[in-house]
Amino acid sequence: MPENNYLQAIVEAVIEGEEDDAAEATRSAVEANIDALEILNEGLMTGAEEVGKRFENGEYFLPELMLAGRALKASMEVVKPALLKKYEGTENKVKAKVISATVQTDIHDIGKNIVSSMLTAAGYEVTDMGVDVPVKSIIDKAEEIGAQVICLSALLTTSMPFMKDVIEILKARGIREKYIVLVGGASVNETWSKHIGADGTARNAADAVKVVHTLISA
Repeated sequence: MPENNYLQAIVEAVIEGEEDDAAEATRSAVEANIDALEILNEGLMTGAEEVGKRFENGEYFLPELMLAGRALKASMEVVKPALLKKYEGTENKVKAKVISATVQTDIHDIGKNIVSSMLTAAGYEVTDMGVDVPVKSIIDKAEEIGAQVICLSALLTTSMPFMKDVIEILKARGIREKYIVLVGGASVNETWSKHIGADGTARNAADAVKVVHTLISA
């Protein structure tokens, strides 16, 4: 079977929210020796992005979003060992503590979950705080565990300003320089990242790992 067929099966299972089908399609792709990053980016992420678009357009609602999230989680469990193997022994295996959270007023976690899993596979210690997390709670947790990186996610444009609030409060407390702050989400781009004073953004989970590694190593 052509590689694209394996990946398309993953995409369709994620979009349809079919948990078992997503896991099985991912397992087939892994057994066909398709690169783990290809599975992640061209399969899981492509499906997740389409789900995000349909939600934003009003075609999908919370139930569909939750089903897609479960399908993605099932797929990640299958592909995670291959990702771990890919990063094992490489320079990307850097030990650092990372806070991951979807900012308050936003309950979307598909992209965040993938990035968290990818960073974990790459050797980072990730504390995933979940969704709709208050700004103060994010900062307090980062201080509590001695994190070096804060990854903020938002799908809704109305939630994105809370990313700026995190950075402004870090500045107000005089601790901004302690943290690398990365932002991501469907509407987040480099322009927004620079506007709010974040340290960077990434197009996908694989790029997020590269950005974190580069900034940590700087």
